[in-house]
Amino acid sequence: MAMATHTLVSENARITYPQIVAPDARAIIALDLGTTTGWAMRTADGVITSGAATFKPSRYDGGGMRYLRFRGWLDQLRRYAGRVEAVHFEEVRRHNGVDAAHIYGGFLATLTGWCEHRVIPYQGVPVGTIKKFIAGKGNADKQAVIDAVRARGFSPADDNEADAIAILLWSLEQKGGQ
Repeated sequence: MAMATHTLVSENARITYPQIVAPDARAIIALDLGTTTGWAMRTADGVITSGAATFKPSRYDGGGMRYLRFRGWLDQLRRYAGRVEAVHFEEVRRHNGVDAAHIYGGFLATLTGWCEHRVIPYQGVPVGTIKKFIAGKGNADKQAVIDAVRARGFSPADDNEADAIAILLWSLEQKGGQ
């Protein structure tokens, strides 16, 4: 195993943690799907980075433009990541409205099709599983998740980024920390 560093860059500080990474390691991507998609990634060299990307359509966009932009963004993320081992995403089973359900479904279809085309394994992680893992309660609110992610040394800008970081940390723990 090779030693790498886990680097977190925020507005206020740059924090680096040592992390053990297998020599054949690949990137892992975690996503909180939505119009504002939270993302977190552990690159093959062990660096964790995160953020949020917005896919809100302009008034001149057709109905499918947000998904075309999302697919293009996934391609950019993959180019940055290199070889991708897996994609994990928040699996939402209940939505606040019909529009939210349709939008989530469009992002999910785009993501799973993108992964299938590139032969990248993907897995949905139930919302309650993520919240219980990161905050200790399966029904934790958004602020509790943000606080729990911050307690682990990250500085998410919003709940979307915090959810993606939580999904990534969950997936790394499932792999045994590799």
